[in-house]
Amino acid sequence: MRPTKEQANQNRQRIIDTAGKLFREKGIHAVGVDDVMKGAGLTHGGFYGHFKSKGDLAAEALSHAMDESLRSEQDYPSLAALAETYLSKAHRDETENGCTVASLGPELARLPSGKRGVIASYIRKRIGQVEALQEKTGGKADRGKAIADLSSLVGALVMARAVDDEALSDEILAETIRIIGSNR
Repeated sequence: MRPTKEQANQNRQRIIDTAGKLFREKGIHAVGVDDVMKGAGLTHGGFYGHFKSKGDLAAEALSHAMDESLRSEQDYPSLAALAETYLSKAHRDETENGCTVASLGPELARLPSGKRGVIASYIRKRIGQVEALQEKTGGKADRGKAIADLSSLVGALVMARAVDDEALSDEILAETIRIIGSNR
């Protein structure tokens, strides 16, 4: 029996949500269609009823994950508050629910250019968010500084996740929060 249109839409959304988490946790190339479908509680055969390819799924899943992260965030009172949340130990440790760019940066750069537009859009929105926080705290929007601060946040998270020394990882997070917080 074929699923109803509503069930098909729910299945598609489960696939997208599952793929987004698995891609951020393990990497796009380390996760196969079988892994995604099993994680979504569906059979492999149903995949192609929803997507033409794994690449199409990756683009949609990553776009959805980035949109969700923007939608679900609190309204930060300052860049320092954003830094404290973004560079928290919880965010560092939960790659599957964390920043898509920090989790998958090098892989995102290898996606075909037609699949990277959503990433550029997301990064533009993040730069705008940092510029708005600059103004919110009485400063003037400075795009160059916003880009540098955002790059510091993402880079610090990547470095903190990459090292196998928890004390060093914590220090990377804390020092970046301190520097960004002092650059009001």
